[in-house]
Amino acid sequence: MLLELKRITVPPGQHVLVKDINWQEFEAILEDLGEKRSSRVAYDNGILEIMTPLPEHEINKIFISNFIEIILEELDIEFCSFGSTTFKNSIMNQGIEPDNCFYIQNELAVRGKNRLDLTVDPPPDLVLEIDLTSRTHPNIYQALGVPELWRFEKDKLQINILRDGRYIESELSTIFPKLLIKKVIIQYLNRCKTEGRNKTMKAFRAWVKEQISSINN
Repeated sequence: MLLELKRITVPPGQHVLVKDINWQEFEAILEDLGEKRSSRVAYDNGILEIMTPLPEHEINKIFISNFIEIILEELDIEFCSFGSTTFKNSIMNQGIEPDNCFYIQNELAVRGKNRLDLTVDPPPDLVLEIDLTSRTHPNIYQALGVPELWRFEKDKLQINILRDGRYIESELSTIFPKLLIKKVIIQYLNRCKTEGRNKTMKAFRAWVKEQISSINN
């Protein structure tokens, strides 16, 4: 099986499904694929998906991640980004690699850790997925108990909040409840592509500061 997977080439924007993979095989495949790779994997009760993102996918991921980091910095909230770390739970027979993820409320619980095990560690507080290839698996994030899932798809940002084990779409983030960020982030994302990254990030930081000031006053 591992030899066969090594022979698989997944072009950017494409994905392959491999069925009837048990947990031990999934663990072995992860080890064989290694951490330094461009592909992402998802595992759900015996079905393994391997996907390679498009360049546009990575650009959007980085910019939106930058916006999240700026908001957290300006709110003076400690956080830790674990990027595309593999999150897995052998009891639930599920695993996934998000485009990016953030520990915020639970930052202290994972501070200094290089490896995470969701059978003992909390899940990330916020997960970001870029849906250019329709890869997101909300059911896996629901099962793993991720409180908030952001999905960027077709130039729109969707905020999903976990309620009673299910995601419901929300206009507001529970992490940043006083900031109307859904449309604003998209506006600044588009500005990045026309005005440049640095100029746009400075403008976004100024907007966040202004919003915080108005809230406090």
